[in-house]
Amino acid sequence: MASNPSTLLIIYLFLLLFFSLSLADDFATSLFSSTLDPICKFTPHPDFCKANLPGNKPGTVHDYGRYSVHQSLSVARKFQSLVDHYRKLPSTSYLSTIRALEDCSLLAGMNVDSLSHASNTINSTNTLHSLQADDLHTLLSALLTNQQTCLDGLLETASASRITQALLAPLQNGAKFYGVSLALVIHGWFSGIKGGRWLTERKHLLSNTRPGINGDHLPLKMSSRDRRIYESVTGRKLLQANDDQFVENVSVDQMVVVNPNGTADYTTISDAVAAAPNSTDRSSNGYYLIYVAAGVYEEYVSIPKQKKNLMMIGAGKGLTVITGNRSYVDGWTTFNTATFAVVGQGFVAVNITFRNTAGPTKHQAVAVRNGADKSTFYSCSFEGYQDTLYAHSLRQFYRGCDIYGTIDFIFGNAAVVFQNCNMYPRRPLDNQFNAITAQGRTDPNQNTGISIHNCTIKAADDLANSINATQTYLGRPWKEYSRTVYMQSFMDSLIDPAGWKEWSGDFALNTTYYAEFSNTGPGSDTTNRVTWPGYHVINDTDAECFTVSSFIEGDAWLPETGVPFDGDLLS
Repeated sequence: MASNPSTLLIIYLFLLLFFSLSLADDFATSLFSSTLDPICKFTPHPDFCKANLPGNKPGTVHDYGRYSVHQSLSVARKFQSLVDHYRKLPSTSYLSTIRALEDCSLLAGMNVDSLSHASNTINSTNTLHSLQADDLHTLLSALLTNQQTCLDGLLETASASRITQALLAPLQNGAKFYGVSLALVIHGWFSGIKGGRWLTERKHLLSNTRPGINGDHLPLKMSSRDRRIYESVTGRKLLQANDDQFVENVSVDQMVVVNPNGTADYTTISDAVAAAPNSTDRSSNGYYLIYVAAGVYEEYVSIPKQKKNLMMIGAGKGLTVITGNRSYVDGWTTFNTATFAVVGQGFVAVNITFRNTAGPTKHQAVAVRNGADKSTFYSCSFEGYQDTLYAHSLRQFYRGCDIYGTIDFIFGNAAVVFQNCNMYPRRPLDNQFNAITAQGRTDPNQNTGISIHNCTIKAADDLANSINATQTYLGRPWKEYSRTVYMQSFMDSLIDPAGWKEWSGDFALNTTYYAEFSNTGPGSDTTNRVTWPGYHVINDTDAECFTVSSFIEGDAWLPETGVPFDGDLLS
């Protein structure tokens, strides 16, 4: 049957319109895809970035940054729900698997909180002042750390193999989203901040602050009742609040005392922490002070995220001791072997010893795990063997502390400065070596790393008696972009002439950043150090980037703690 000419014309016009629209759509897609190229090239995953940003409409780096953070928040929420789903399955019965999933749930929750804060921050502005930028950079860096920690815990747990396989793709996908978001926010909101404006603001901060402490006595400002209690239990007379020796005193809202003999407010540290008000219930930013009397406290203490600005003071190193013995061999994830764990922002600890007594045969056994932003440990001791101090994430400062251990005994992915501290490598098992640090940076845009400034590295007594039996290294690259710097520190003869140890073959030797600056002592000679592309002997200009003032923005928050610090290099 013959076709109607008008019908053929309509069909022809329809096909012409369809192909025209298709070509236009292809052209638009190509055009907008090309506009994503210069934006996505700043990310560690350019193809993933282009595939997941809206390529059908134009936008600025701020538009794409906001979109990416919103996407990341959605991914974090879905992942938390997925983890909680597996936690509740009747088939998930192995205790080690449950522990690994509990870690993942906690870490995913922290990512949701951080991304919610980041989204609110950048939605309202295209510009940030330097301290806002530092805070945001820190939070977004921690997203990747939390994601990696969840994965590491699942991989440690043989019983979780089925669940690990199910969560592997969401974990890797989430890490890519977070890496893209971090890169876009840096490119869009941080440009130029670390230049003149940042330095001007920093000088303004410096002009109004200086260390306010005398010996190991914090200049506490508290009520007359709490003052009397403090002086009674410590035998120390507090300096008066108006003493002109100090620019300002450390404000204390409330003080409680822990003593196992039953004569104080609490007999356990955990009970005192539980009784501390949540940050949402407090009208002041002053510290909630827990004084822990001399004694050995066999308990596992956790400072949760809602317990902010908590200060804990002990009777002294070796006098107030918090001890536990959880270990990897006994079925715990490394994350949860910690005797003492803290994530509550603004935590301060003074004059306390933290121990894990599991011993070298139990492998990973953490004394302290710290994931608290703007946290400070002063005049404390950390005692363990493998993985003693887990500087997990965010910004941290340690002053006048002693750290004992064997393999990777300072590890994690915080932005952390150790100042005036003593590192004491101990004797490990036969045929083992010592590595002081194992830094866990996984993305070149993270602001994380370990800075060791004006510290002393000497053998502990058990190693000193057999120092030739063990090789001791400054560190080894746990993750691809591992970053550790030793500055103006004393290194005794126990340090191997090579200085640094590979992790596995040539892994990360090109991408690490390991540096030394102006160190002293027989172990500081760099003549025979490793020749990796990632190893550097640096000058004072480069070293300044890893000072308290530059690396952790300590000028802005350390004065509130009362703990002394040197903001810059020693002259």
